[in-house]
Amino acid sequence: MPDDRVDSTYRRLRIQVFLGVFVGYAGYYLVRRNFTLAKPELIALGYSKADLGLALSGVSIAYGLSKFIMGSVSDRSNARAFMALGLTCSAAVMIFMGTAPVATSSVAMMFTLLLINGWFQGMGWPPSGRVMVHWFSPSERGTKMAIWNVAHNIGGGLVGPIAILAVAIFADWHAILYLHGFFAIAVAVFIYVMVRDTPQSQGLPAIEQYRNDYPKVFDYQSSHEKEFSAKEIFIDHVLRNRMLWFIAVANAFVYFVRYGVLDWAPTYLGEVKNFSLTRSGWAYAFYEFAGIPGTLLCGWMSDRLFNGRRAPVSVLFMLLTLACVLVYWLNPPGNPSLDIAMLIGIGFFIYGPVMLIGVQALDLAPKKAAGTAAGFTGLFGYVGGAVSASVIIGLVVDTNGWDAGFLLIAGACLIATFLIALTWKAELRHNSASETPSGGIRQ
Repeated sequence: MPDDRVDSTYRRLRIQVFLGVFVGYAGYYLVRRNFTLAKPELIALGYSKADLGLALSGVSIAYGLSKFIMGSVSDRSNARAFMALGLTCSAAVMIFMGTAPVATSSVAMMFTLLLINGWFQGMGWPPSGRVMVHWFSPSERGTKMAIWNVAHNIGGGLVGPIAILAVAIFADWHAILYLHGFFAIAVAVFIYVMVRDTPQSQGLPAIEQYRNDYPKVFDYQSSHEKEFSAKEIFIDHVLRNRMLWFIAVANAFVYFVRYGVLDWAPTYLGEVKNFSLTRSGWAYAFYEFAGIPGTLLCGWMSDRLFNGRRAPVSVLFMLLTLACVLVYWLNPPGNPSLDIAMLIGIGFFIYGPVMLIGVQALDLAPKKAAGTAAGFTGLFGYVGGAVSASVIIGLVVDTNGWDAGFLLIAGACLIATFLIALTWKAELRHNSASETPSGGIRQ
């Protein structure tokens, strides 16, 4: 591209691709967690909490594996087509679950369909991460990723209101499954129209060169602009990365907390706190929407107050999450305002560490391995954390009551905090020892 067009084109496309992956990833959430709001209706049909926890675990098992495996594929694919295809397929699965009676006829069938859905869901984060690291440079990445991460909350927060709308329009709880799917297909079209893969694919220079802004945590080299082989990605840049292992294991416990509260909120609020379906749906939405300011604050703090270090902010937010979990659990029935306030607090604080662990994964690897690095942490988060939240909490609550379930969630908060803290000194050492090329940074 001619030099006199580079700046204007870069500015326009950065906004365009950001909107594409932002709205696109929000669309993925419409068809990832909507099954949770159908749980009370399925319990009324005779399914136990353990049954539904097992069925829902299919999403997390497949998602964690897919995020890792498909992350490697996405590192060598066009993000535009890859992301749109995954959402279209995921939406098709949920439409089938809502319109075909056989889809909810047994635990095995629900598990299988949710497993398939989870695999297609794994095609959302890796291409988004690929786009973000190619279009946004290291010194701005914490803030920009925090803004992008709000898509989780907007998509997840819209699940509740859309479910209420679906039942009101169609007078059928199955609409909770299929209406979200139709919305998601429209979003997939938007992804394909808006997203572009890399600056180089549009005739532009690499983002590091354009903004004169290079990575601090590892030594950036011009060879990092070339596509890596699968062996280089997996072995050299992921499996041999000790700090990546620390945050990946921590991610399992962060996700246990996140989904331990989120997946069981409608059921817990209905059974213990006497919430109606409508009130539970709005409480579920408030939990997600509260993550928006929390995530933005978390990203800003890591960039501006801690010079790109993620661990200090994650530790602080996890401790505050623990405080809110304890109040939410111990608050007696009859105080709905406090219950909702604590759900808002948990949502506000938990999404910061969720986001920052993803940013740390991107910080710790060359951008051509970004999808795999993020997928590696996601593998632990979903297969280790989210699956446990669905299955173990369901079994524990069925046998020992809700108090036992909340003891597990509180313990996971503490373990996650400890594991993240292990990266504190190493992160500080890397930042102190790094040298950034001189020169101004374009805004």
